[in-house]
Amino acid sequence: MASFQAIADPTRRAMLDLLREGRKPAGAIAEAFPVSRPAISKHLRLLRHAHLVRETREGRNRIYELNPEPLRAVESWLEKYRVFWTQSLDNLKAMVEMEFAAPSPAATSHRSPRPRTR
Repeated sequence: MASFQAIADPTRRAMLDLLREGRKPAGAIAEAFPVSRPAISKHLRLLRHAHLVRETREGRNRIYELNPEPLRAVESWLEKYRVFWTQSLDNLKAMVEMEFAAPSPAATSHRSPRPRTR
C-alpha cells in the first residue's frame, strides 16, 4: 500500500494536515517547512504517486489539494485493529477491576487473635 509508505513520514503527514485547510500552491507548502524546496518537491511527488494529493496547474503555479479517498481505505483497514485493541483493553480493564474489587485472602480471614504467652 503506497498510502502507508506515504504517511509513514512526519513531514508528509504534516503536509496532509496543511492541505486539510484547502488548496495550496507548492510555494506556500514549501514555506511552511524548514526543508529545502527540492525536498518538498520530492515529498509532494510521493504524496501524488500515492494518490493522497491532486496536482493542478494554474498558470506557472502547481496547486495541491488533499484527496481523501486513499485515506478512507487506510482508515477502514485500521478500524479492524482499533476494534481488536479496544476489546483487548476493555477485557484487561475488567480483569484488573475485578482483581482490585475482590477482597484479599488476608482480609477475609476471620481467625481469632492468638492468646499472648508470657
